Amino acid sequence: MSRIVALIFLSLTLVFGVSCTSKQKKEDSTVGDVSADPSVTSQAMSFDPMGSDSGNIQGLQTVNFDYDQATLTASARKILSGNASWIKENSNLTIQIEGHCDSRGSIEYNLSLGERRAKAVKNYLVSLGIDGKRMTIISYGKEKLLSQGDSEADHARNRRANFVPLPQ
Repeated sequence: MSRIVALIFLSLTLVFGVSCTSKQKKEDSTVGDVSADPSVTSQAMSFDPMGSDSGNIQGLQTVNFDYDQATLTASARKILSGNASWIKENSNLTIQIEGHCDSRGSIEYNLSLGERRAKAVKNYLVSLGIDGKRMTIISYGKEKLLSQGDSEADHARNRRANFVPLPQ
């Protein structure tokens, strides 16, 4: 009796095992030469993941905020006026506005504050004539600090809105 059960079990295992196998698709592992396409090369070279935080984008600057505030200061509005000119001149780019906070406060609170900062910047740029569809916002809260220290100068540097130009 146990021999019959074992044979039935073995038969069912083989039937189901064979029916569940599939042919694996062989993928083409060749990669084209990206450097041969000048548009890809220029886009890759112009993309700076740090955006305006790097200081490498002439005409596009990071703006800073007061402690626990999402209100634009007079100096931030002046910087944003210059940024608006740069954005208008570079109409082939989308701008990602990143809201950041210092290391104080909870993760949830800082994500919310960073979002309010990014929205304030976007709204001001829209009021200066920039199409809102060309801008996206994201909040990193306290996750991407520029300065790791705990001095007031470190905190002030981290309370910012950064601009990252992206190809459309």
